[in-house]
Amino acid sequence: MIIKPIRTEDEYKLALYTAESLWDVPVDSAEADTLAIITMLIEDYERCHHPITDPGPIDFLIQVMDERGLTRKDIEPYIGPRGRVSDILNKVRPLSLEMIRRLASGLKLPVDVLIKPYDLRSGHGRSAA
Repeated sequence: MIIKPIRTEDEYKLALYTAESLWDVPVDSAEADTLAIITMLIEDYERCHHPITDPGPIDFLIQVMDERGLTRKDIEPYIGPRGRVSDILNKVRPLSLEMIRRLASGLKLPVDVLIKPYDLRSGHGRSAA
């Protein structure tokens, strides 16, 4: 097998197939070394051609709520009354610094995700900062 950079989608698919076929090889074998190299090439190709973008703060919050089984009422202590929660989750109003602090502290959410700017629904003329 010749190991070389992955340049096309067909080469990428072949590399995935090859990695899958080597997945259960003994850890201290030459095949395991080949798997490690192919995996690095796959990661490099994916980083360039199939990047995964981080979610915005509200999409992240909604995902956390879904994963933890939280309702809108459950996040009222961190954001405020029902109407404000609705405005935040519908991107009508931006998260305030105090909301971000309470969400980070109370739900153990990463501040660096919550402080990212995001667009508010059109027609409201503001962008969250």
